[in-house]
Amino acid sequence: VQLQAYGGGLVQAGGSLRLSCTAPRRTFSNNAVGWFRQAPGKEREFVGTIGWKGATTLYADSVKGRFTISRDNARNTVTLQMNTLKPEDTAVYYCASSRAPIGSGDRRDYFYWGQGTEVTVSS
Repeated sequence: VQLQAYGGGLVQAGGSLRLSCTAPRRTFSNNAVGWFRQAPGKEREFVGTIGWKGATTLYADSVKGRFTISRDNARNTVTLQMNTLKPEDTAVYYCASSRAPIGSGDRRDYFYWGQGTEVTVSS
């Protein structure tokens, strides 16, 4: 069940980072995978999600046009490409797997969570 998110780090505003999430095949199989983030002192918020077949994506308005989620089911990997980063994107980023092939923005629909990877965007 364990998900692992990695790829975080420190980047200047306007830069890019690529986060990856891996898990055992049984965790990702037939399930949507979502990305969430939590900034210090704030609630965990939805970033985006991708359906099992990779054809369906949904993004939060705050990242739309800047972030892109993709997945490689053969490698059990989901990637979050983050471009044009802003200081307000600073947070710990989590990946999570749902129990349905199509994801939503509701964190209650995600049952398996990784430990997160920290992203810091300096101004």
